[in-house]
Amino acid sequence: MIKTDVLILGGGLAGLSAAYHLNKISKFSSLIVEKESRPGGTASSISKNGFTFDFTGHLLHLHDPYGKAFIEDLLKGNLRELKRSSWIYSHEVLTRYPFQANTYGLPDAVIDECLFGFLKTIHASRENQKKTSPLSFKDWALKNFGEGICKHFLFPYNEKLWQRSLDSMTTEWQGRFVPAPKVSEVLYGAVMDQKKAFGYNASFLYPRKGGIQSLPNALASRLKKNQLAVQSEVLSIDLKTNQALIKNLGIVSFKRLINTIPLNEFISLLKEIPTRVERAASELSSNSVYCLNLGVSGKVMSGKHWIYFPEKKYPFYRVGFYHQFSPFNAPAKSSSLYVEFSRNSKSKVDLSELESLALKGLKDCKILGPENRALVKEWLPISCGYVIYDFKRTKALNVIFPYLAKKKVESIGRYGAWKYSFMEEAIMDGKRCAEKLALC
Repeated sequence: MIKTDVLILGGGLAGLSAAYHLNKISKFSSLIVEKESRPGGTASSISKNGFTFDFTGHLLHLHDPYGKAFIEDLLKGNLRELKRSSWIYSHEVLTRYPFQANTYGLPDAVIDECLFGFLKTIHASRENQKKTSPLSFKDWALKNFGEGICKHFLFPYNEKLWQRSLDSMTTEWQGRFVPAPKVSEVLYGAVMDQKKAFGYNASFLYPRKGGIQSLPNALASRLKKNQLAVQSEVLSIDLKTNQALIKNLGIVSFKRLINTIPLNEFISLLKEIPTRVERAASELSSNSVYCLNLGVSGKVMSGKHWIYFPEKKYPFYRVGFYHQFSPFNAPAKSSSLYVEFSRNSKSKVDLSELESLALKGLKDCKILGPENRALVKEWLPISCGYVIYDFKRTKALNVIFPYLAKKKVESIGRYGAWKYSFMEEAIMDGKRCAEKLALC
């Protein structure tokens, strides 16, 4: 039997960070178990025929002083800083992101509809906007942006991404992810090509070489020998005996447990849990993301990092260009793309059908032309893609987390905490968790 003070489930950024910081500030032993053959979780990359593909776009948005310094130290000499160039394709034209501040270039009738709806929200009386119950995302968007902007972007894009009725979603997730420009910015962006950057990701960092896999690899290299066990899937967990059954390792005994794998999956691994906790976990929802990575001959979409597609006639919600993040992501005179589809996590998906739809859509919107030949095709599905912020989520978490706290279990990171977050936040979650345990 293997014994450790702290067992960490999942070798993504949150788990790696927790182990690193426990080493740094405590005397606790810790062991990370990761079911894949490499660290990183969804912050991973693969290489094929000279192309580097991530599990969709993984870009570093650094806002915390510690997180920024830590990541820059991990990737010292292997970072590029880029100013975001993101676009929206609708009505057969490209406009700048975010849509609500950049309607310039769209058909006049669409611009008029967006401005009229937006100005109506500005002049609506406060009394009419009062609502005692929590707003759904749909109601919030209408209240803040008006019918035109919602009709032409916010509704179709978010329905395509989340695979849910927007009436059923809360506003808990959208704070930093949906820019809210000033009235003057909305008006200016309707009559001029507004080049002002909006949002938390106006600039970003990305590794020069090795794709985003460089980050978890660098973090894993700073752990102790044998502290990370790959190809070690968790099979079951007993919180009464503090023992876990791990594939290829057997029984692992622990004093404290840190979970970073999807919360509902983690709950399903626990033995003899209360019915209320099991029921709450069943209320948690997520979508699945299917990422088609393409290596193609020739250069495509020069100067653009990614493009959003709100319209139903395009089956994907976003297309990004790895070769624009780093020239080392593709061989010379070729391009590296990711094409993202979202589906309900319970849906059956025919990847060959999606691939055909993707290639047709890329040609229809002129991302790919006759001169671009597909050299590599690689599907990287993410079964738990985005956590769904519906009205059941918070109620379920208010049942699950107190139970786990009584059992001395920490559940952190994008999936362990069941939230919408980015890579720096996962690393900071691991740091904070280690600091908490160090005080025990």
